[in-house]
Amino acid sequence: MSLVPALFAGGSARAVTAADGPAREVTGGRYVALGDSFTAGPFIPHRHGSPIACLRSDHNYPSLVARMLQPASFTDVSCSAATTEDLSRSQSVLFGHNIPQLDAVTRDTTLVTIGIGGNDIGYSRIVLTCAAFSLVDHHGAPCERYYGTTLDERIAATAPKVAAILRAVHARAPRARVLLVGYPRMLPSRAGCWPNVPTASGDIPFLDRFERRLNEMLAAEARLGDARFVDAYTTGRRHDMCSADRWVEGILVKNPAAPVHPNAKGMQAVADRVLAVLGASRVSAG
Repeated sequence: MSLVPALFAGGSARAVTAADGPAREVTGGRYVALGDSFTAGPFIPHRHGSPIACLRSDHNYPSLVARMLQPASFTDVSCSAATTEDLSRSQSVLFGHNIPQLDAVTRDTTLVTIGIGGNDIGYSRIVLTCAAFSLVDHHGAPCERYYGTTLDERIAATAPKVAAILRAVHARAPRARVLLVGYPRMLPSRAGCWPNVPTASGDIPFLDRFERRLNEMLAAEARLGDARFVDAYTTGRRHDMCSADRWVEGILVKNPAAPVHPNAKGMQAVADRVLAVLGASRVSAG
């Protein structure tokens, strides 16, 4: 077992214990992070990298994982608003372009984390649309009536795009461990918290089911695509947008982060899940 120095948080030293196997292979290897805004961490201090408009935080989960595992090389090309197409093409953003994210994956890459799919489905627009409906119908399910089964159809249409990304990563980095990271829990299962999170009470279970189905699709594609799935949803119980100890901000933010996105606590929780999948864990070092 190796002990690798890592993140210093809250004045206490942290370290990673990495058992022989996946985590040890990453230590000293090359780590590449791909993804959308749920990977990039917009408005979580402090922004780093270019282009500026990708809004990457140096406390997003890839940066935290890199600090913990200390790979020989770390490249974060995640970018806010990215879709699956932006992994293979240049993404136009304000004041510049983000490179095709897959270009960062090379034959010597030993770890790739991928967080993608939400923008293909239009998750942010769905949340805002449901919020608008709730202004005139607090207690019904206007969003469910509006979307019907179309969201399930969007998830099904996104699945082959995710599969293609996994194939492309394996082709570029045949020896890399590939982790497909799911989306954190956004809402409770039943009762909401309108108007703090403006979603009609009947739409809360509808949107929660939708997110679970999105994560189920990602988990299935990971199994089929020789990747490991990182479940960021299950551990978020009691840490959703309605929680006092929230890991995801609501439309009205209370902690530095983009609305309806993970905050710093949420990113740390996802980083811990990534470590767990790799067979590593954070421990106190003093």
